[in-house]
Amino acid sequence: MSNIKQAAPDHPIHDLLAKRWSPYAFADRAVSDADLRSLFEAARWAASSYNEQPWRYIVATKANPAEFDKLLSCLVEANQVWAKAAPVLALCCTSLVFTLNNKPNAAALHDLGLASASLTLEATARGLCVHQMIGILPDRARQLYHIPDSVQPLTALAIGYVADPATLPEKIRPRDLAPRTRRPLAEFVFSGDWGSAYGGVR
Repeated sequence: MSNIKQAAPDHPIHDLLAKRWSPYAFADRAVSDADLRSLFEAARWAASSYNEQPWRYIVATKANPAEFDKLLSCLVEANQVWAKAAPVLALCCTSLVFTLNNKPNAAALHDLGLASASLTLEATARGLCVHQMIGILPDRARQLYHIPDSVQPLTALAIGYVADPATLPEKIRPRDLAPRTRRPLAEFVFSGDWGSAYGGVR
């Protein structure tokens, strides 16, 4: 099931990148603590500006229903509809200031993205899927988890094993059935001037 949305790249890429996708349908199957440790270990070793490692994750699994429901309530309603089936949820936060001098860290959001990308590729290597989402309720998350003002709750992750799209509500089902598409390289790799495609990718 995990390969039904494998990408068809125009140029050779690593198989993990081609296999990675973000399903809405998650199976009723627990993710082992060993796998979760490895996912967050992968995030731990992501690159970051000045090695600040500004990312922070709040995790809840269905093994603790109260904590799971607490984190689920920090997602917008449209995401709760499908994410409630995932066995693991994580709230992704990032510190906005450098520890050393308390100055703004302009790379904080970028570095959180790198950490979550590393986590996602480790998950793919283990036969797991990760669906990243921006649709969260930051103020609720801050209140429920007492997140400091200097830390921004930004995104969330649903982690688990992919399920048959037939398990999804009818309105969401087409999202898991639609083919994966991407812009061609010439639309985002420029040289010489904005919008001028780099010759090496034409």
